[in-house]
Amino acid sequence: MMKLLEVAEALSCEVFSDEQQLQYKVEFGCASDLMSDVLAFSQAGALLLTGLVTNQTIQTAYIAEIKAIVFVRGKKPDKKVIDLAKEKKIPLLGTQYSMYEACGILYQKGLVPTMSNVPHKAMNE
Repeated sequence: MMKLLEVAEALSCEVFSDEQQLQYKVEFGCASDLMSDVLAFSQAGALLLTGLVTNQTIQTAYIAEIKAIVFVRGKKPDKKVIDLAKEKKIPLLGTQYSMYEACGILYQKGLVPTMSNVPHKAMNE
């Protein structure tokens, strides 16, 4: 489990939400640009990493009970996306890292993937 503040620091994130939301905790991580995969394979309480910066992403995250979203590859949400995320109380962050790099960094910090039956060990053990 990680606080969003830890995620933001690990990924050098820009914060598009209220600073107080950085105290929220995420239990799992998932990554996809396909919202159908998010609906099928994510778990409630997860952090979503995606490059898809649309209202559909926010709506999908809300339905899937995603706790927060990190936009990768330097993508930035427009005002409509930010406003919808605020309405749905979904924190938004953005990083310059690629999805692959961001996932690796968070995995190394101990954030576990969603829907996994494979035991995980920290990469630096």
